[in-house]
Amino acid sequence: MDVEDFLLQGEGREEDKRQAWNLFQKAFERQMKGELEEAVTLYKQSIATHPTAEGYTFLGWTYSFMGRLDDAIEECRNAIAQDPDFGNPYNDIGAYLIEKGEFDEAIAWFQKAMQARRYESPAYPHLNLGRVYERKGNWTEAIDSYKTALALDPNYKLARKALGRLVSSLN
Repeated sequence: MDVEDFLLQGEGREEDKRQAWNLFQKAFERQMKGELEEAVTLYKQSIATHPTAEGYTFLGWTYSFMGRLDDAIEECRNAIAQDPDFGNPYNDIGAYLIEKGEFDEAIAWFQKAMQARRYESPAYPHLNLGRVYERKGNWTEAIDSYKTALALDPNYKLARKALGRLVSSLN
């Protein structure tokens, strides 16, 4: 995501949008350094200044790092309410449901992510759907999902590794 995409979202003053972007960037930096409480505070400030689907989604992602999966899911639901076309929160909800062991429930979220009109990483839900199918023992569906992820992003190392591992384990 770049600043232009962020600044074009929703109604609001340009000044507020720029301040929200700056707070978002600081939050992301803190998150990547493992300073999660600080990141939460900054993401919340960004959302309060100018709410965006990205702000809610990344706040949820931070909560997931903290093991707060239900809070992470709730923030993703807020992101979807803010922008139903943004694919990341659908995929993230599915990923959090996998972590909770709720595989069947995760499938619908990955399918919604695949249909999203605004998604920078469309290979991700295919990989995650493959993970669900693999855990459920649906090998053919898992292989197809991994192949689709690779067709969308030929450099997606996790998908290549998952496909190779699964195929070799079946031989």
